[in-house]
Amino acid sequence: MMRHKRNLWGILYGVCLALFTAFISLDTFVLARVYEPAASATAESGAAAESDSAADAGGTADAGGAAESDSAADAGGAAESGGTAGADTAASAAGAEILSQDTYSSDGTSITLTAYRVGDTTVYAAAVKADDPSVLKTALAEGSYGKNIKEKTSAMAEENDAVLAVNGDFYGARETGYVIRNGVLYRDTAGKNNEDLVIYKDGSFGIIKESEVSAEELLQNGAVQVFSFGPALVESGEIAVTEDEEVGKAMASNPRTAVGITRDGTWLFVVSDGRTDESAGLSLRELASFLKDLGAETAYNLDGGGSSTMVFRGEIVNKPTTDGKRIRERSVSDIVYIASES
Repeated sequence: MMRHKRNLWGILYGVCLALFTAFISLDTFVLARVYEPAASATAESGAAAESDSAADAGGTADAGGAAESDSAADAGGAAESGGTAGADTAASAAGAEILSQDTYSSDGTSITLTAYRVGDTTVYAAAVKADDPSVLKTALAEGSYGKNIKEKTSAMAEENDAVLAVNGDFYGARETGYVIRNGVLYRDTAGKNNEDLVIYKDGSFGIIKESEVSAEELLQNGAVQVFSFGPALVESGEIAVTEDEEVGKAMASNPRTAVGITRDGTWLFVVSDGRTDESAGLSLRELASFLKDLGAETAYNLDGGGSSTMVFRGEIVNKPTTDGKRIRERSVSDIVYIASES
């Protein structure tokens, strides 16, 4: 009789343990939760927030709590007006073969998208010039901020009428790290050693350390977007990562996504393919070197691996893949995009 009771308790314990494990897994990876923003304040730019709103590699992320006038000087300045982006930028990628080019132009915004062959890897770089810095925006999956809320980059690009879009920093895969999107502070919890990219309302870029400035201070200094994946790739025109530096447990060669800015204010959106026989991928150092060759004064690593996706004029440009066998998009929590003015 006692043995029977012990067996019954053992079975009940096993069932409870299995249910608890299943709940934890669902809560971590499946169950969607919408959170309230950390603060209701918006940046002075007046950019509107979206509604209340497992990455391949987790990241770290530098901090200029300087006001926008200083950040513009430090980070290569605001996006300057007019002109056709790309001709000089495309030619400046040392040692890279140009495979193709495509362009877009509307009142005040011009984009040149160039496909390069860098060694054994295909890399796509979009050079963007804009009269109005507010065309550089972000969007959250399902228009909401929270956990396990995800959409494909192409779907978010279509919903927001984006002419160009790349995946963001997959903020939803982490519990800490500043999150500011379109001037709204969603998360103000600093991550250990986090190095963030700040995009100011004048279109300039800066690198900050969360240990040195609060999220509220960044808002007061004109921050419109803050990403906390990292690391910084280029600072003050120099490569900021070492040969063996990597993100989390990522392999050296991977699909990558990055954004940057040149001295004349041209924004750079870069995505590399990887993990396939056709395209091996890049290390962080190789990605940084490529961006420096493009003339980046400041450049920053966003979520990569299977998340890396670029959409231009409604079409997926690259070949997103998680395992190298199937080419398909991964759903992510956010994108960075250039809004269409048409």
